[in-house]
Amino acid sequence: MRVAAHCGWRMAWLAGVATALSGAAIPAARSRNIIDEWSQVKAPPPPTLQTVRIDPASTALIVMDISMRTCSTAHRPACAASLPAIARLVREARASGVLVLYSLIGHDNRSDIPTAFAARPTDTVLTGAGPDKFIGTDLEAILQAKHVKTLITVGTSAEGAVLNTASGAAFRGFESIVPVDGMSSGTLYGAQATAWFLAHAPRVSQHTKLTKVDLIKF
Repeated sequence: MRVAAHCGWRMAWLAGVATALSGAAIPAARSRNIIDEWSQVKAPPPPTLQTVRIDPASTALIVMDISMRTCSTAHRPACAASLPAIARLVREARASGVLVLYSLIGHDNRSDIPTAFAARPTDTVLTGAGPDKFIGTDLEAILQAKHVKTLITVGTSAEGAVLNTASGAAFRGFESIVPVDGMSSGTLYGAQATAWFLAHAPRVSQHTKLTKVDLIKF
């Protein structure tokens, strides 16, 4: 009888402890999320830009979604400001024998690409793709057929085509090079967030180098 009473008391005590732990005895922590803390976010230090030496035989450059419509000074000044850097990059890439490709969106066609770096008749111009130019196109097959290992990505928008295509390249086993003066967004935050993600995201950051056009050595 004493054993039974002792066991019953112990079970009751354990049940009381469990109730206390799960109930009001421990104050509930207030749930917080990024929306609640939005105003507390401070911009991190900028990523370090790297000097990049590439092998032209195994490198391709893709100029994404830039046309006279998508890159007007009046409506997208950041994109318009990136055109000289992109023109220089295309010029140097062609002179070194780097494969140059383009993508366009909407109703744009190759004649809408700015004349400073216009597509040649033999250049591939991808159409019909979303932000990741590997999806819905034969981009991966083109790169593999040319034994490309490294993809340089420039274009607009930074948080769309550049972010997703550079990440897509990393996920598919390619190395990505992203010149920050060759990517643009409708907002400064869009470009900043893209640079941060490419520099810090798992796997993507290990296979992506942020740079500038004048730091790319062909």
